[in-house]
Amino acid sequence: MKNRARSYKVNLELGKRVRRLRKKLDLSQEELAEKAGIHRTYMGKIERGESNPPLHTVSKIAKALKVTLSDLF
Repeated sequence: MKNRARSYKVNLELGKRVRRLRKKLDLSQEELAEKAGIHRTYMGKIERGESNPPLHTVSKIAKALKVTLSDLF
């Protein structure tokens, strides 16, 4: 159970950072999702911490936000 709680916390923090950076660029979730090549509803789940995206998806989001992977973690 501890691993699940830790994973959930990481997902929440990732989502918060994605949302903050997206808003800083004045992008909607839909615009960011399009730039990253993922579905807009999936982007919403990532921002809410409801999804545990694979590294290649996080990499696409980082590229769309013009930041490094380490900036998201």
